[in-house]
Amino acid sequence: MSNRSIIRYVIVVLLVTITGGIILYKNLPDVGKYPSTGDGSVYWDPPSWYQMPETTEGKMILYGRELVINTARFLGPKGSVAAISNGMNCQNCHPEAGTRLNANCFALVASTYPKFRERSGRLESVEFRVNECFERSLNGKRLDSQSREMRAFVAYLNWLGKDVVKGQKLKGMSIPELPLMDRAASVSNGASLYQSKCVQCHGLQGAGLPTPDGTGYIYPPLWGPNSYNVSAGLYRLTRTAGFIKYNMPYTPVQQAPQLTDEEAWDLAAFINSQPRPEKFFEGDWPMIASKPFDHPFGPFADTFPAVQHKYGPFKMIKAAKKK
Repeated sequence: MSNRSIIRYVIVVLLVTITGGIILYKNLPDVGKYPSTGDGSVYWDPPSWYQMPETTEGKMILYGRELVINTARFLGPKGSVAAISNGMNCQNCHPEAGTRLNANCFALVASTYPKFRERSGRLESVEFRVNECFERSLNGKRLDSQSREMRAFVAYLNWLGKDVVKGQKLKGMSIPELPLMDRAASVSNGASLYQSKCVQCHGLQGAGLPTPDGTGYIYPPLWGPNSYNVSAGLYRLTRTAGFIKYNMPYTPVQQAPQLTDEEAWDLAAFINSQPRPEKFFEGDWPMIASKPFDHPFGPFADTFPAVQHKYGPFKMIKAAKKK
């Protein structure tokens, strides 16, 4: 074979390989690839963690990622570092180590914190926000803000958002808000849906599926003593319904939800009607009027009953709040 023929052969092989790679990439169910928005905003692509340099900083970032994925292994009831949480992992509420869109994504943390939040009525640091998750979603205790684990959490969150410019318009950063229904969410409808859609992973009693070594959960508990408490964000029906609609039953493709909006509302109502730890924080919502319309605990700035604030219908509450 002549040199010219060899060169042509190599070029053809390279072109085929590149073309095949592009086709494969476009068809992978990767969390970072979403369709163009068409409105000037963009979808976020997380940085590649597997390219992390072998430096002290890189190792701390990777430890933070591991803490998000396997929180219970380090900080759960049988944690190797401390026993300060309920056995769930941060990743249960922030899937794919906080990189999944439409599911409490971590992309904006670095560019928006410190941040004022109505729930606490104060300017919150990243450390404060992490500890709120430990006390509420993980129904546990606060981490020392100077601990290696807290520094790792912060390092990972800052690294994830390192390329995000403050004020940048990004899609999918929070849980999508579903259209409000004209009726209250139905606990009984939700119970039937739970039997057909959720039991296989989360169990008949919502207790989840523990890991073989008992350090955490393969599938987290949705209620009961080891689930999130009533002060967690997911105890608000709008948050739970939106999360369920676009993330459950779990699938890497969010463009084809398996549940209708109404089914997501009803399933959320059933899950949040079940018993779970009751833990309240005296300083929550210092400005009563700033409470979300689906916050189920008084006092309220309106005359709607607590049961309506929990299950709806919400349209009239939202309208009254605007006035």
